[in-house]
Amino acid sequence: MSPEWTPDSWRAHEARQLPEYPDQAELAEVERELKSYPPLVFAGEARALTAELAQVAAGKAFLLQGGDCAESFAEFHPDNIRDTFRVVLQMAVVLTYASKLPVVKLGRMAGQFAKPRSANTEEIDGVSLPSYRGDIVNDIAFTPEGRIPDPKRMIRAYSQSAATLNLLRAFAQGGYANLHQVHSWTLDFMGRSPWAAQYQAVADRIGDALDFMAACGINPETVPQLKGTAFYTSHEALLLPYEQAFTRQDSLTGGWYDTSAHFVWIGDRTRFEGSAHVEYLRGVGNPIGLKCGPSLDPDSLLRMLDTLDPNRVPGRITLITRYGHDKIETHLPKLVRAVKAEGRPVVWSCDPMHGNVIKTGNGFKTRPFDRILAEVRGFFAVHRAEGTHGGGIHAEMTGQNVTECTGGAMALTDEALADRYNTHCDPRLNAGQSIELAFLLAEMLNQEMKEREKDAA
Repeated sequence: MSPEWTPDSWRAHEARQLPEYPDQAELAEVERELKSYPPLVFAGEARALTAELAQVAAGKAFLLQGGDCAESFAEFHPDNIRDTFRVVLQMAVVLTYASKLPVVKLGRMAGQFAKPRSANTEEIDGVSLPSYRGDIVNDIAFTPEGRIPDPKRMIRAYSQSAATLNLLRAFAQGGYANLHQVHSWTLDFMGRSPWAAQYQAVADRIGDALDFMAACGINPETVPQLKGTAFYTSHEALLLPYEQAFTRQDSLTGGWYDTSAHFVWIGDRTRFEGSAHVEYLRGVGNPIGLKCGPSLDPDSLLRMLDTLDPNRVPGRITLITRYGHDKIETHLPKLVRAVKAEGRPVVWSCDPMHGNVIKTGNGFKTRPFDRILAEVRGFFAVHRAEGTHGGGIHAEMTGQNVTECTGGAMALTDEALADRYNTHCDPRLNAGQSIELAFLLAEMLNQEMKEREKDAA
């Protein structure tokens, strides 16, 4: 039997990647203040997401998770939220139309502020300062004052998350996500993408289908699903004092939920036996993700699943693989076979971003689109070979017209990276590259569905 869980039982375990706040009294005061704030999400919403993810685990739906590498205070603007939201809508339309599967839409938004780092300090021109750990912790500016962890930043992060979530809910349910708007979701600069014409063709066919349905009396007034959509939020549950402050007991079930987001995940750097992050997440009722990298062996994964999901609840666990384009087909099959043999009802999702970062000759970190695509292809190839469902994609992307990842149909070069390299952390796919990825994903999903039909015949 596991020891009894409480919202603060993680404090007795090894906690990596947490900042060292110089003023512990101030930290405690901020935690008390945050505990008095309203929740950002509700337990019933988290349970609804678990039910949708159970459909993904069963091969009856697909998970699309995307958004910023790290949200920032400086780039907080309603236009940026809207543009990322509508690119997710476009990607979902392409995937649904091509695969005939419903798409669960999950944003890396309204809380994705904290970032793990490979070292506690960074050095520039002989000066060493604490590493930047996201705007919720300290400032990206390389100054001694800015790099001091400040607990009051958690209050600002909460306020920004609340405002972002409020706008996302309005977009999702207030008419913006109405399928009749499918043509108007295209961003102005998308006209230069070769995939824009393909998206317009899909939109035209959807429009024709909606006109036919309207003639039959089926419209947004009679079928609410046509005029709105469910949109959920997620972030890495890294800054545990913040997560604990929003851990609330559900009045209906008595269970505990992390009300800072619908879905939270454990990163590759905090996924180990005896981890404070694992201890915390084993006790909350949210659906949770687990990043799986090359260092994770099958036995360790199964022990982790025993801890995080002892009751084997469908949709509770999403395994997010992150290997790199040249490693996935070597490492992933072992995990898939072990999980399949145990009959674990997990969602398998592919993060093709984190294992494919390179540094260019002009000093920029980037992710070549061909490597991203190669990892996605490897992910689906493994699942086809093992007879399992490749159920999701986890992408760092934005609706902004950035130049951060090279390649793709728009052939972004190393030299062009400096044009609009705006990320606070890692490079993101821009809108054109995201739509291109959606079409290529749709082809792979189609292939998977054909294989299943052939096996069933």
